[in-house]
Amino acid sequence: MTPQPLTFQALRLVIFDCDGVLVDSEGPAARVCAEEITRIGWPMTADDSMRLFVGCDLPQMLPIIETHLGRKVPPGWMDVLRSRMIQALGQEVEPMPGAADTLRAVAALGLPYRVASNSSHAEMAAKFARTGLAPLVAGRVHSFEDVRRGKPAPDVFLAAAAAEGVPPAACIVVEDSVPGVRAATAAGMAVLGLDPHGDGAALRALGAHPIRALSECPALFRAAMRAAA
Repeated sequence: MTPQPLTFQALRLVIFDCDGVLVDSEGPAARVCAEEITRIGWPMTADDSMRLFVGCDLPQMLPIIETHLGRKVPPGWMDVLRSRMIQALGQEVEPMPGAADTLRAVAALGLPYRVASNSSHAEMAAKFARTGLAPLVAGRVHSFEDVRRGKPAPDVFLAAAAAEGVPPAACIVVEDSVPGVRAATAAGMAVLGLDPHGDGAALRALGAHPIRALSECPALFRAAMRAAA
């Protein structure tokens, strides 16, 4: 998987997804979701949860769960799931390899960056505190809670660009999920598809430029800035 040069008329903003890009949280999240969904009557493994729900926000998961159960979830169940999720994330997640160095390198290029996620603000606060990334992302974080629709709708990426005052065509997104890539392309943004363990084919098919590691990003951004100049 050899990256080709990125081309822009201008590159003025980098937008990072959170889960699977900056923090390695998808394993703990999938485990907790599977345990809680099993508890209310749908037997599920962490692998099942990952396959069904990766890239989704909790409100997007609810109709899928209720359709399978054939009934509403018990009262207060979503609150229990959120609480367990935040607890697990605050205790178990680790930064993705190169996350802090990549954020610092992007800043050193003179590029602003933001985070746009289908996680809640409370979940991201727990993750970023646990991983030590909180100081690097303070004031730059956008959640599905801030917009009308989560990914795969483009809303959260458009909100991040608007907050920086940058048009979508001058943004690049770093994503690892199919819903995230769909959201970024719907927003009119270029996308790097992070796939550390695969060939990036699924993300490439949606229009992403595949990479294996965050450490590839600064050189790609630098080359794009030189080409635009």
